[in-house]
Amino acid sequence: MGYMLSLILLALLAHATSISCQNILEQRMNIIILAGQSNMAGRGGVANHSVRGIPTWDGDVPPQCQPNPWIFKLSADMAWVEAREPIHADIDVKKTNGIGPGMAFANAVLSKDPNFGLVGLVPCAIGGTHLSQWQKGGFLYEQLVKRAQMALRSGGAYKAMLWYQGETDTIYKQDVELYQGRLKRFFNDLRSDLQAPRLPIFQVVLASGQGRYTEEVREAQLKIELPNVENVDAKGLPLEPDGLHLTTPAQVRLGEC
Repeated sequence: MGYMLSLILLALLAHATSISCQNILEQRMNIIILAGQSNMAGRGGVANHSVRGIPTWDGDVPPQCQPNPWIFKLSADMAWVEAREPIHADIDVKKTNGIGPGMAFANAVLSKDPNFGLVGLVPCAIGGTHLSQWQKGGFLYEQLVKRAQMALRSGGAYKAMLWYQGETDTIYKQDVELYQGRLKRFFNDLRSDLQAPRLPIFQVVLASGQGRYTEEVREAQLKIELPNVENVDAKGLPLEPDGLHLTTPAQVRLGEC
């Protein structure tokens, strides 16, 4: 994964803005969109309570995911606030959120280049969603565009989107057959609507799935051939006991890769 980290950081650093002003309100945000389903929202450290059977987060935040005065997130009410785990707590509100890859990724970028400037994470991931729900015209797509555009209007520039989705699309064969076309259309529509035709997109290739077609969805993801779309393969990373979600250490490794 070290080679992929170099690719990702080079793509981001190529657009980096040096920040000299000490007033945070006057500084330019380097916007990174986080989208997809539960493994992007973050389920690291989430497990069912042994007695009540209710999913709970263990509260463990590793050093790579700790708050950083240079990392912010766009809250559900469209305000920039200090980014803290769980990043998606006010976005994926119907689920229990834990550690995802976003904070580890942002901290890795700043560690590589301390002069990168402010990082503005825009969380949009919702657990359990199909790719069909992310198509243009649907609520999730329109909400993503709305939040990304709001981040831009508040003073910033798009740097990348981290995309991790597909576990739900491994259940039905029809979703598998349509996956590659839907994914390509989603990426193209989003770049068009954000007026960012070369927006770097880092797609996580599935580590797990809810159905029997995981390998077929992985193959569809790997076959996406669009400019500035890079694949980060999560296969083999450790999973929570549910066999579906990445553990906290796995999310850290993913964010740093």
